Amino acid sequence: MKIAIPTKENMVDNHFGHCEYYTVLTVGQANQILSSETIPSPQGCGCKSNIAGELENMGVSVMLAGNMGQGALNILTSHHIKVIRGCSGNVMDVATDYLNGKITDSGINCSSHEHHHECHGDNSKERC
Repeated sequence: MKIAIPTKENMVDNHFGHCEYYTVLTVGQANQILSSETIPSPQGCGCKSNIAGELENMGVSVMLAGNMGQGALNILTSHHIKVIRGCSGNVMDVATDYLNGKITDSGINCSSHEHHHECHGDNSKERC
């Protein structure tokens, strides 16, 4: 399995479409992280770029994200990528928590009236 995480300075970026890069983790059968690589974020908004297809071609099946709009969620889902929203914190800590079953999707999207290149979700001390 491969997990993608929108990243900024080794932290989950709060907005999928404007991250610095994506961290892609390869996970083994025993839920251990085998390797990590980064891919640059494409120009433009995430939902309007080719990132979903690129991640799918890399074998990514899960995205651990901060916030994103419904358009991005729809595109990622159409590329067979399960999206877990509401994540925050260090990339490796979030991935480990996900693999240990401690993270669930927040169910919260950024709405168009909130979309000013920043989303202000209700992130508590929990990573998701």
